[in-house]
Amino acid sequence: MNLSFILWLAASMAIFLSAATASRYYVSSNNIFLLLFSLALYCIGNLMMVRLMREGGLGLAISASAIAQLLLVNVIAFFVFGERLTHLQMAGVALGVVSMTLMLLPAGGRS
Repeated sequence: MNLSFILWLAASMAIFLSAATASRYYVSSNNIFLLLFSLALYCIGNLMMVRLMREGGLGLAISASAIAQLLLVNVIAFFVFGERLTHLQMAGVALGVVSMTLMLLPAGGRS
C-alpha cells in the first residue's frame, strides 16, 4: 500500500463521513436539501472508491473503507449526536480496529 492509496482513502472517508452526518441531520430536520446533499456526497465517495479498488484491490479497498467508516462514524455519533454504544458493540468496534491493523500491515505475498 502506498501513500497515494492512503490519501485517497482519507479523502473518501471525509466525503463519506460528511454524507453520513448530513443524513443524520436530515433525519432530525426532514429538510429534503440535506438528503440530496447527502446522496451527492455518497456518489462522489463511491466514485473515489473505484480508484481505490484499482490501486489496492477490491478486498483491501472496501474492507479498509468499511472499518474506517465504522470507527469514525461512531466518533461523530458519540461527540456530535450524543449516541452511545453498548459494551458488546464497543467490543465489535475494537475487533474492527484489530482487523484493520492486520490488513494494513505490509504483505509478504502478492496481492
